[in-house]
Amino acid sequence: MFEEILLFIDLFNPEAIIQWGGLSVLLAIIFIETGVFFGFFLPGDSVVFTAGLLANSKYIDVPIFVLVILLVAAAVAGSTVGYLTGRWAELYLKTRQENFFYRRKFIDIARDFYTKHGMMAFIFGRFLPIVRTFIPIVAGLIRIDSKKFFILNITGATIWISSLCLSGYYLGKLFPSIINSLDLIIPALIIITAVPVYTLWRKQQIKGSQKSS
Repeated sequence: MFEEILLFIDLFNPEAIIQWGGLSVLLAIIFIETGVFFGFFLPGDSVVFTAGLLANSKYIDVPIFVLVILLVAAAVAGSTVGYLTGRWAELYLKTRQENFFYRRKFIDIARDFYTKHGMMAFIFGRFLPIVRTFIPIVAGLIRIDSKKFFILNITGATIWISSLCLSGYYLGKLFPSIINSLDLIIPALIIITAVPVYTLWRKQQIKGSQKSS
């Protein structure tokens, strides 16, 4: 039983994920987390940062800039799937029963984020878990021009992946022992990225309460 619990925890441990599955699993996680609606719970930010730390190692045996290009491609592809899903499944998502993998409130949070930031939401939203997953779906739901979405999709993915992955890579070069502190760095990164998402969620809750009163 204890071993099963440890295995479950490792599923959300970026270092363990990469060491177990290598580059192919890493790309799959980024693809799913950036636009497939059931992938919102995957640790996108921390996985990208850790990938930078492990570039040119036995776990990710590719140069850092090749890694960045591959990750950007995976993120762009995932968001494109999210956009197409939104265009195709507008009525389906409205009537779909909620479960662990789908919450309509996540669509509402992403929609509010887009309302506040406009087209720049597709760049800013890349740095926010959950919002990152559902913003492309919202783009499809409200039928944003595909050319504009494509340009901002590539721009946002490039900025997000480059900043996190290269930060991990160069910090690892400057401080080689940082790899031994991932058990502290990763939770801190998760908390930092979760704060704005929690703020958006609270605003959505307050907004919902005001409508019902």
